[in-house]
Amino acid sequence: MKIQAQWMRGGTSKCWVFEAEHLQEAGTSLDVLLPRLFGSPDPRQIDGVGGGTSTTSKAVILHRPVSDDVDVEYTFAQVGIEEAAVDWGSNCGNGSAVVGLYAIEQGWVLPTGDVTRIVTRNTNTNQIIVQRVPTPAGALAAVPDAQMPGVPFPGYAVGLGFQDPAGKTTGSLLPTGTATDTIAAGGTRWTVSMVDAGAPVVMVRAEELGLDPARYDSWRTRVELELDTLELIRRQAAVRMGLVATTAEAARAIPKLAIVGAPTQADPGCDANVMMLSMGKPHPALAITGSIALTLAARTSGTVLHSITGDTLGSTLRLRTPAGVIETWSEEQGRTLLVGVDRTARTIATTIIHLPEDTGSAVAASLAGATR
Repeated sequence: MKIQAQWMRGGTSKCWVFEAEHLQEAGTSLDVLLPRLFGSPDPRQIDGVGGGTSTTSKAVILHRPVSDDVDVEYTFAQVGIEEAAVDWGSNCGNGSAVVGLYAIEQGWVLPTGDVTRIVTRNTNTNQIIVQRVPTPAGALAAVPDAQMPGVPFPGYAVGLGFQDPAGKTTGSLLPTGTATDTIAAGGTRWTVSMVDAGAPVVMVRAEELGLDPARYDSWRTRVELELDTLELIRRQAAVRMGLVATTAEAARAIPKLAIVGAPTQADPGCDANVMMLSMGKPHPALAITGSIALTLAARTSGTVLHSITGDTLGSTLRLRTPAGVIETWSEEQGRTLLVGVDRTARTIATTIIHLPEDTGSAVAASLAGATR
């Protein structure tokens, strides 16, 4: 079996990009096909195209739109690594950055003017994301030159504007109805904020974890010691937010968990320090859908993040992450609110992926061996 695909970097993630019709030709459920393509279950993903980490085991599936108000529809898939499973419950902001670029490169959207506007719809969340890609003189630049924190090499600039993002998953910006809640886990009561915008996110105070705001570089070591407790918090938040009925049913990808703390007075370059978890481990940068939730949380009185940023924020929010400072922005367009962030994207390879014809049997045999 041969499947056409494109390997792309979006923001600080890498993903395999497929056109829906190419996957449909395989005649196999995507819950079976994608893990086999990526080489799961296997922490190395040695017999597939996965990268063995949460930021490199992603797929973006593009669809031709069914309405004239959208240029491209896409579905995001977080492919399991140590399990042959696919999480369809959320979108990926970094992965979203490849959609507009792909559409221009493949001729789905024709460049118009110095900046081309591509209206995309994420089908996981029914979220409209307006993408802006520079196209000087009506074409992509021959050599991409935009830089961003967390990526050593340049790509094409992509602005992502999430249109009215509040409550797209749960129906409300504050799914529990309050700006802060208390969750008991690991013998401690934790003050948290649960916010749904871009993606559902539960926020934990850094000081309650014993993290020193003046030593952000030391956070990861301490956080890794608390991963089990943080996972308990995250799973309880999934229930409180109405995402699942029991903690055992909580998906790996949502809700996301963010640890937030105040910057030091000696560091005026950011509004808050943030460390986010991705698939149970510290994220090397920041989940962009999570950054949208953080942006609205900072502007919502009573949340743990608003207690840090206060009421003095302008149209931008600067978040320190392990990869550097990431800046989000908010923009009013009539009655529409765009909350966004600027990313870069680049095509790495265009290829044909080969896999055995009897994919279903191969996955079943792999799963049987993993449970022995």
